[in-house]
Amino acid sequence: MALEARIRELGSRHQALETQIQDELSRPASDDIKLKELKRQKLRLKEEMEALRGQIH
Repeated sequence: MALEARIRELGSRHQALETQIQDELSRPASDDIKLKELKRQKLRLKEEMEALRGQIH
């Protein structure tokens, strides 16, 4: 049960990062460095979620 809650939490953070990425992309002069960092964080969350899902199954 704790793993599933952690996965949900990570999923929420993952979605929040996607929103930040889309907001940054919609700006006329988006910050490439900020975008790279946001995408890197999003990927780390995705990898952690996949690892946790692997522990459940």
